[in-house]
Amino acid sequence: MLAQRITQLSARRLLAQQPTLFKFTPPAAIAASRLLPQARHVAFQPSATSPHAQTQPAKPSDAYAILTAQRLNRPVSPHLTIYQPQMTWYASALNRITGCTLSGGLYVFGAAYLVSPLLGWHLESAAMAEWFGGFGAVTKGVMKFGISWPFTFHCWNGIRHLVWDTGREFGNKQVQVTGWIVVALSVLSSAVLAFVGGGDGGSKGKGMGEESWKGEFKSWKG
Repeated sequence: MLAQRITQLSARRLLAQQPTLFKFTPPAAIAASRLLPQARHVAFQPSATSPHAQTQPAKPSDAYAILTAQRLNRPVSPHLTIYQPQMTWYASALNRITGCTLSGGLYVFGAAYLVSPLLGWHLESAAMAEWFGGFGAVTKGVMKFGISWPFTFHCWNGIRHLVWDTGREFGNKQVQVTGWIVVALSVLSSAVLAFVGGGDGGSKGKGMGEESWKGEFKSWKG
């Protein structure tokens, strides 16, 4: 069946390239090409002793290789390169990326926290707060912004989806406007969480209220 299909495709391609050849092809030859055995491939090999066409058995692997080579010449449909970037699919992609980042980070940290006593890792809250307090104000703000932005974007965009569930804001203009509103709110809220109240400027790399926090922790532990 595969060899017969390859022969038919080759004949159709030849007739498409040379339409005049169909006028001089006997009808009997065209009918015979459609009734070829399934396991044989016609190879025209004229020789001095036998000038007529000869048939040779073709292996299934050879027939599959010919079909694979023909498939490589097929045109490929364009994908992302022909579409104009829009807020709709940017927000859709970021919603999935932030969701996977949040859930994956939670699973990774939870698994690491469970095995930390066995491996000697210090992932308890006091140790992590002390480690984080050793950074400068700018470094801490950038780190908090990077951690909080996926959460804020996914949260605001989730509210946007809930509004869609009510059947509202589905127009083209409304979708664009709400997308930019989600981006603005996520950046603004992340900046507030990261930089507002992050230090008094004179702590020299230590967070605001760190000394008082350590005193309360020591009194609670004692």
